[in-house]
Amino acid sequence: MATIEECRAALDKLSDSMGRAEGDVRAAASMERSVSCHVTDLDVTFAGRLTGGRIDVRDTFPGPPREKAQIRLSMTGDDLMALVDGELHFARAWASGRVRLEAGLRDLFQLRKLL
Repeated sequence: MATIEECRAALDKLSDSMGRAEGDVRAAASMERSVSCHVTDLDVTFAGRLTGGRIDVRDTFPGPPREKAQIRLSMTGDDLMALVDGELHFARAWASGRVRLEAGLRDLFQLRKLL
């Protein structure tokens, strides 16, 4: 089972990858949105903003998200790490229910370029 520190490092790695993206992926990453990622097996939430093409994690707290972010992810820590490392395909994980993504319809269309 992944630790809180490993999950935070995975989010930092994802943020770095987004910062280096180009083209359509870069455009999608440049959205300005609130973001939360609930790691279900650790029952911890990382909350922050997608801004300037990066994810800025501003808070980590126990339990589910306290506020409804514009983009909400939920998964286990191991799945988060596997997604970031390229070992787990997002679409398949989402379709099977391993990863949960909630956002407005417009944001979902933009996010599909990232995922």
